[in-house]
Amino acid sequence: MGSISFFSLFSPNLHKTRLTTVATMAHPTTSVGFKNLMESLTVDISRAEGRKLNVPLKAPFTIATSRLEGVENVAIRVELSNGCCGWGEAPILPFVTAEDQTTALTKAAEVSHFLKESDAMSLGDVLRGIGQRLPGHHFASVRAGVEMAVIDAVATSISTPLWRFFGGVSNTVTTDITIPIVSPTEAAQLASKYYKQGFKTLKLKVGKDLNADIEVLKAIRAAHPDCMFILDANEGYTSSEAIQVLEKLHEMEVTPILFEQPVHRDDWEGLGHVTRIAKTKYGVSVAADESCRSLADVKEIVKRQLADVVNIKLAKVGVLGALEIIEFAKASGLDLMIGGMVETRLAMGFAAHLAAGLGGFKYIDLDTPLLLSEDPVFEGYEVSGPTYKFTNARGHGGFLHWDNIAW
Repeated sequence: MGSISFFSLFSPNLHKTRLTTVATMAHPTTSVGFKNLMESLTVDISRAEGRKLNVPLKAPFTIATSRLEGVENVAIRVELSNGCCGWGEAPILPFVTAEDQTTALTKAAEVSHFLKESDAMSLGDVLRGIGQRLPGHHFASVRAGVEMAVIDAVATSISTPLWRFFGGVSNTVTTDITIPIVSPTEAAQLASKYYKQGFKTLKLKVGKDLNADIEVLKAIRAAHPDCMFILDANEGYTSSEAIQVLEKLHEMEVTPILFEQPVHRDDWEGLGHVTRIAKTKYGVSVAADESCRSLADVKEIVKRQLADVVNIKLAKVGVLGALEIIEFAKASGLDLMIGGMVETRLAMGFAAHLAAGLGGFKYIDLDTPLLLSEDPVFEGYEVSGPTYKFTNARGHGGFLHWDNIAW
């Protein structure tokens, strides 16, 4: 799609009264261009706050490195001086995100104070200020949640849906759905259920017990014979075990479309070895997930040809960090996957808007809201089986009833 220039509307010295006026415009019909608005939009934040966002799961979520009984995340709310609000979410996943919920709340409070006390500044300066106060991987999840809320508030102010804000390539994404580490019987039941709901790609959590993983794969294959497979070991295998799994699947005449993070995040040699064997012998692409926690990691992956795909997760690198990685990965010829931790439709919706708006993502793994027993998010994107469709609602389109969120 083409893009519309807002440069004449948004000068670097834009006053908040101008921003309020722009908020009354009709919904744009073309894309906006996030990168250009970074320096041309001025943002004046009057309120910012983080609160607990606890939601039970339908069933325990078990992967190779952890087991989750429920979501214990942090919701972020940002309000601009013109009254427009934005929403974000910092997911907490043990052994993957560096923060626990208590730390995330503390850091959210610290950066919220900065946002409330700062004078009006460009969107770029706001986001860079957040990054300075929440640097690196250790605070990436909170950084992502705050960045989401600020960007959502700004997009709402200019009456623009996030998918257009990020480029407007598409207004839909189609996700896979995850089967955690369970028994073969449970896996077959889930596969049958997801088949009836229209899911064509199943992401299987493996990596805890090689032989058990093979039995689960057989059971799923019987229940959903036409499905496409993504294997996600979450660092659980050695390189030799990962290759054994591919050999067993080859004997079963099953070829996964992707093998995600087969080895430990720091086992660069093992990752490269599995990637070479998987590609040349079995025609399977390998994705780096836990091994991809910064732009420097992605540059190393490209330099040493360690993976075919990088999994972009906002909670690992933040929104700005993700945009840098996406740009570099596209230029370097890596395929792109977008995923998440275990999040509600706040964070998943933001990531889905970003992927739809930018385009170019070969693999979409944004299913975790479907695993929750409750949905605390009101409105937002429309769900039809594996397909998420975005409307022209401003910003994210979804929101929380803030007074009902735990303090």
